[in-house]
Amino acid sequence: MPSKAFKSTDFGLIYDYLDTEVTEFFEETKVKFAELSEELLWEYIHSGEPMDKAGGYGIQALGGMLVEYVHGDFLNVVGFPLNHFCKKLGELYYPPSKHTIHHIKYDSIPSVETFEILSDGDCESSDSTKMEDAKRLTNGGLVELGKCKEINCSYKIPMEIQNGIPRNVTQCLSKLTHLLDGFKGSKVLFVACKLKIFDLLKDRGTMTTEDAANQLNTSLRGTERLLDACASLGLLEKNHQGYSNAELTDLCLVSDSEYSLHDYILHCNDHLWPLFTHLELAVKEGTSQIHHTPEKKVNDLFQDFHCQSVEVKQRFVRAMDSSSKVTARDISTAFDLSQFKVVCDLGGCTGALAYNLVQIYPEMQVIVLDLPEVITDVTSCQLSRQNACDISFVSGDIFKDNIPKADLYILSRVLHHCSEEKISLLLNKLSALSKQGIALLIAEIILDENRIKPARAVFQSLSMTEGKERSTLEYKQLLEEHGFSNVQIKITGNLLDVILCSKKLSS
Repeated sequence: MPSKAFKSTDFGLIYDYLDTEVTEFFEETKVKFAELSEELLWEYIHSGEPMDKAGGYGIQALGGMLVEYVHGDFLNVVGFPLNHFCKKLGELYYPPSKHTIHHIKYDSIPSVETFEILSDGDCESSDSTKMEDAKRLTNGGLVELGKCKEINCSYKIPMEIQNGIPRNVTQCLSKLTHLLDGFKGSKVLFVACKLKIFDLLKDRGTMTTEDAANQLNTSLRGTERLLDACASLGLLEKNHQGYSNAELTDLCLVSDSEYSLHDYILHCNDHLWPLFTHLELAVKEGTSQIHHTPEKKVNDLFQDFHCQSVEVKQRFVRAMDSSSKVTARDISTAFDLSQFKVVCDLGGCTGALAYNLVQIYPEMQVIVLDLPEVITDVTSCQLSRQNACDISFVSGDIFKDNIPKADLYILSRVLHHCSEEKISLLLNKLSALSKQGIALLIAEIILDENRIKPARAVFQSLSMTEGKERSTLEYKQLLEEHGFSNVQIKITGNLLDVILCSKKLSS
């Protein structure tokens, strides 16, 4: 004999945007089974399909052969009444004004013959309106759900939420709050690195506030709040035993980790933070405020390095090495560089990029050219590494001194600091080195054509150096003006983008 089954699904939604609201609802669907023989039922059982089904059959698969018809929401039988659920979400995020709600009462659940939402003809009201581009909030942002028709209603979606604040204002407030608190998060990171909290937790594992405060020689109250702030940023993990490093912290923030940004973060705290403190003056004057930062002697970045104490120079070198380690792989692999046997990295600092290149291209020899003060500090360290015999360090000023001959020259994070005159001087100088021509690899943050993304490049431009950030088209024009061709640009999506070009010279 045919039989009927009922599928009822109960739900509860908790809406916690500005106020907390709980709504409950259920969906009921009637399913009529066909006349079924015992043999057919046993065959279905032996198929194994019903063994993991809550109702003992899967209507969306073989079990669909057993069903004569469905009265109600088919997807409810499958397991989730998507249509009803989406309507409830719409009511939560776009609640109607109380005086506009039109209540409709059904004596029975309306039939749904297809997977589509009920048509306008199935509604009691002939004034049902279409709801275009219904949206829901996810993680504080808006996500499109697609175009759909709203049924059983005769009201327009209101633009206000329960407390009377327009929803677009609420979204703006959330974004602005994130911006307003951004500098606080940066300073939390800076201070934690300066106190070497992450190094301490790496060595000791999980620690209590009291233990950390004793080791750091800091106040208990201040230590607890700083540790909690780090945990809120995802830099630490907190449990009943205390605090421990998050995975990203062990990878990138512990000072002796392979890809540590520890020294670069200290550089940001000691030099970039004070620079941006005087951003208002920089905007008004259109000039760098580098003279306001501690220990700065002159406005020119390269000249200033010569004027610094040994300690300041060493900190700067460590900062550049720190960031070079995490960008070297992207620069080395953006293009196939196997054709180049001799490479010269201009301003290559500690040789972090050079070391990466000889690992990837074993036949390559790399010359690192940088200021004498830099070379003195890094040579012994780099030569102890594997394949270091393929790396040589040469002291010199890339603008004033002779540049070694090579097949490929690399300028990583150099051009954006330089004036147009210095760039022309450098590019012309490189062109004169070989009668056969040269290849040039440039690593910089490249702006989009609107010059507003990525934000890191725009922020970097606010330091108001004598150089500037450039877009893809601007770099292409710059290089072509100096006789370079075959300009290829790779947007890596990471910290630095890469440009490869060449210049063929007539004999």
